[in-house]
Parts: sequence; structure tokens; C-alpha cells
Amino acid sequence: MKRIFTTIILSITLLSAEAQIEKLAGPKVGVTMITPGSLASIIRGDVSLFSGDVREEWTGSTGEYGAAISQYGWQWESRFSDGGNVTGIVEWIALVGGMEKGMFLPSVSSMVGVRTDKGLEFAVGPNLSLGGIAMVFGAGYNFKFGKLNVPVNIAYVPSMNKNYHHEAEYDPYRDEDGTWQETITPAYTVSHPTGARISVMVGFNIGK
Repeated sequence: MKRIFTTIILSITLLSAEAQIEKLAGPKVGVTMITPGSLASIIRGDVSLFSGDVREEWTGSTGEYGAAISQYGWQWESRFSDGGNVTGIVEWIALVGGMEKGMFLPSVSSMVGVRTDKGLEFAVGPNLSLGGIAMVFGAGYNFKFGKLNVPVNIAYVPSMNKNYHHEAEYDPYRDEDGTWQETITPAYTVSHPTGARISVMVGFNIGK
């Protein structure tokens, strides 16, 4: 048992000693397509972001159409290499979307994944945006031009159903006899999908 434990410790030490960490950073641009849901309705102007409209039962075209926005931001990437054919990557991506529509829609993603020596990469992690917290799944290919890395990625954030609870409403009034009566609207909950997001992004990263 002691020999096995010693072997494991020595293996971890050797791998840590040989591992190299390369840090990259640079701008990232692209476009995000959003399927029908509350986010698309906000971007289209069917409902207001800071009002209670999105909580109500949808009427008209609300929730029926998707939307698209541009994205601009910055990516920080750390690459952990042990000399093999697969490199571990950790990415932080901060974006602002919708500026072409006069909107400020920030989002931050933290992704962990792998990149092969051929340039293929896959990553997954949490995403925080005005739509809430969700998981983002990414895949892409990294083009290398000397010291410049140009990753082209497709990212997918699945749609989620968000529940909006309405408290009971009481509306007092006087009847024909002048007696106070009360109309009661019971509490209820509505559920709206946020809409899935599919992003196509291009980055320009240079090692620090």
C-alpha cells in the first residue's frame, strides 16, 4: 500500500514538473441567434426588460419569433500542456451583445475543455447573463498563424423554462346597495422559455 501511494505521489510530481502553462488573451467577435422565448421577445422589443410585461401571459407575437444580436468582448485562455496530443484549456469570456440595437447585454462564461494537436477543441462551463445562469457547450477549431491563434467556435446555451409567480390580487368595490364587496384573483404561475442561444464566434489571441 505504501509503495502504491509513493508511486502515485511521484507520478503527480513528475507531471506537474513537466506541465507548461501558456496564457493567451485577445478580442472575440461574433453573432448570437436566439430561438423564440423571453430573451428574443426582449431584444425584439415585444416586452420591456425592466418591466413586469415578461411575467404576464403572452399575447400577440410575443414569444413567437427569434432574434439575432452581434457580440463583442474579450477572451482569456490558459493552456495546460503535458507534451501529449491533447492540451487542457481554461477560458474566461466576457461579452457585450446587442450594441447595434442600442442595447447593453453582458454575459460571462467560464469554460473548461481540451484541444487536440490538430486544433479541434471542446469545452463546457457555466454562463451568466441577463437570462440567468445556464450551461454553455462549445466546439471549434483553432487556426494558428505563427504566434497568433484564431479560434473559431460554435457555442450552445439550451433554453430553460422560467416560472413567474403572481400573488393573489384583491379589488374592493361597492355594490348597488353600497356594501363593500371584493373581487379576488387567485395567485397563479406562468412559465416562459428563455430561448436557446447559438453563437458563432471568432477570436484573435496572442500569447502573453
